[in-house]
Amino acid sequence: MIQSFINRERELDFLNGKYAEDSSQVIVIYGKRRIGKTELIKKFIEDKEGVYILCTNDSIAENIKEMKEKFALLTGKDYFRNLDPSNFYDLFRYLRDEMGNRKAIIAVDEFPYLIELNRGIVSVFQKLCDEILAGSNISLIICGSSMGMMETEVLGYKSPLYGRRTGEWKVSPMQFKHMKHFFSAHDKADLFRFRAICGGVPFYLRKLDNSLTVEENIREKILKKGEVLYNEPLFLLREEFREPKVYTLILKYLSLGYNKQGEISSVTGIEKGNLSKYLSVLQNLHFIEHILPLGKRKGGIYEINDQYFRFWFRFVYPNLSDLEIGLVDEVYSRISFQINSYYGKEFENFVIEQIKTKEILMPFYFSDVNRWWYKEEEIDIVVVSQETKEVLFGECKWKTLDKKDAVKVIKDLERKSEYVKWNNETRKEHFALFAKKVHDKESLRKDGYLVFDLDDM
Repeated sequence: MIQSFINRERELDFLNGKYAEDSSQVIVIYGKRRIGKTELIKKFIEDKEGVYILCTNDSIAENIKEMKEKFALLTGKDYFRNLDPSNFYDLFRYLRDEMGNRKAIIAVDEFPYLIELNRGIVSVFQKLCDEILAGSNISLIICGSSMGMMETEVLGYKSPLYGRRTGEWKVSPMQFKHMKHFFSAHDKADLFRFRAICGGVPFYLRKLDNSLTVEENIREKILKKGEVLYNEPLFLLREEFREPKVYTLILKYLSLGYNKQGEISSVTGIEKGNLSKYLSVLQNLHFIEHILPLGKRKGGIYEINDQYFRFWFRFVYPNLSDLEIGLVDEVYSRISFQINSYYGKEFENFVIEQIKTKEILMPFYFSDVNRWWYKEEEIDIVVVSQETKEVLFGECKWKTLDKKDAVKVIKDLERKSEYVKWNNETRKEHFALFAKKVHDKESLRKDGYLVFDLDDM
């Protein structure tokens, strides 16, 4: 059985460090939906005096009613349930007076729902932070999943709460090294495949079955109507957009490889001016990202920046008509011919992540990890140091290579690197191969090549 709470030591260390400080804290925790924010907060407060409050989009009055109930449980005072206050400010004032010098944590989750109900709510919380919480032993955690709203309305420079927070933490996906806690019955290649499908999102990973193969999980847990993962991306898009149709169309074609603005406009029929606005919205909400090749300020591409969204829009969404009537085997048969190329592309993203998190060590301290492309030439990974002018060119292959094949790949990489215009006269070059499996790896390393496979990750 998969553990209910895995890892998050750094996050807990941060929160416990803040809690240990001799002052009231205002901590902002944010991150994508399903990433594990709620579980993190509940784990943090489980051995402390505090309450967790989940906001809803019903009404301000309903949220105040819920807060009164939680404050009654926290203080042991039933009168909180019958208090007259119809605003958060007075409710927190009563709590401060009741708590006295006692230390407590108030965790308010899905704070953006309150903002949607009343745009002035951020100013209310700024005032209660300044006039009520300051000088008390009550700490406030503000949490939310709407990335755009959290970054602008809560963390942004123009936000009334700007300058009030004493700490913030963006919760990231679980790292690859923690995948074994979810899938102990599988080897590293399978762990990568699971990650290529679901990313490091705990909610998604828990919906898969450790006792099933990767292929069986795709059939039984993703392609089968009624399963949670079957239409999860559509559910999340409807959470963000009242009318997600246009955004769904854009994401569909991004998943199919139409990554340049002109290509997207042509295939979707969306006029370029309007398309720019839609792409900007998707970027601000962290559904997509804009990637530039090394050394360029234009000519970039757009990519979906969530593994499950990439998988779902490529393999599930185009086949929904057949899946709705139960043709799982037929659909899987079709996608099985494409899925290895999908893993190949995801392996590139995976290696970049491993480099950024220092799970794969580079031969120099780097400042940037990029990709590079020009006309028909492409280099999967380019790692650079702006300070020392060192550069590493890397090629990724989701396959097993012998020594001869590995050398051939690296030699071609050396050829392509000559086209890269970046400090050509002064740079020090390194060349690396990243593959699923490389035979005679140590022999290649003795010959001066940088070679990594899954065993090194």
